[in-house]
Amino acid sequence: MNRRDSLLAALVATIWGFNFVVIDWGMDGVPPLLFVAVRFAVVLVPAALLLPRPDLPWRTLAAVGVFMSLGQFGFLYVAMDAGMPPGLAALVLQAQVIFTVVIAAGVLRERPTPAQAAGVLVGSLGLVVVALGRGGDVSAIALGLCLLGALSWAVGNVVSRSSGATGGLALTVWSAVVVPLPLLALSLLVDGPAAVADGVAAFGWEAGLSTLYTAGLASLVGYGIFNTLLSRNPSAAVVPWVLLAPVVAMASAAVLLDQWPNAAEATGGAVMVAGVLVALRTSSGSRRQARLARVPAGSLGR
Repeated sequence: MNRRDSLLAALVATIWGFNFVVIDWGMDGVPPLLFVAVRFAVVLVPAALLLPRPDLPWRTLAAVGVFMSLGQFGFLYVAMDAGMPPGLAALVLQAQVIFTVVIAAGVLRERPTPAQAAGVLVGSLGLVVVALGRGGDVSAIALGLCLLGALSWAVGNVVSRSSGATGGLALTVWSAVVVPLPLLALSLLVDGPAAVADGVAAFGWEAGLSTLYTAGLASLVGYGIFNTLLSRNPSAAVVPWVLLAPVVAMASAAVLLDQWPNAAEATGGAVMVAGVLVALRTSSGSRRQARLARVPAGSLGR
């Protein structure tokens, strides 16, 4: 990744990290699946009228939407509704790094360098520390739902990368076609029509502002940039940046919600950052070697 792409990846991580606090703040009184459905309805309309559909088969667009949007956020919102705190949710969701690199290696034959793999393993160790040290108020069900969201995100990463799409924003918008109605149907099935009606009535200005942030910044801006980065860089070079999002989420939750991390969460977060630094330092070294390899031998001494 070049310097511009690295800065863009850091921006995405910041937007996504703060996103967890915004979700928790706006979802009060609104069923989680309904909240996700509204989010992606806002993503889809009117953006789909302004952006041309990517030159991809509908099955590819549907797969990206099902895994990267419907599955990831459906599981995440339900997990947070089940008691998963924003900071911890952001940390656990980064299990997608392990899943993405493993799936990409098997499906796309994108083998990470040994040091990149080491960076991912160090970050994964941080996740293990967090999971083992989670507070007693976090149920195993909430943790499992969050991990399912991470797995769904990872599959979506690989589908997006393998599609070869170059328009990240258009891919984000048009893949959302398959999200709102199925989630609304699931909410009616799981929560019941009465709860959905109550959720619509409880949808106040807080939920509205939360939706604008999650749809406008996290989905349109964040995923637009992220999908574009995946289209021109190997997955193992892009995905480790997302490990910075939990640090932003934990800091935001501490300052705004007074949800301070315990020792395990803080230690795990620090280990994650170390893993990111290892992976990124390696990527920079690989770029320098690649540039030298392209220089004619006679010019190296100039």
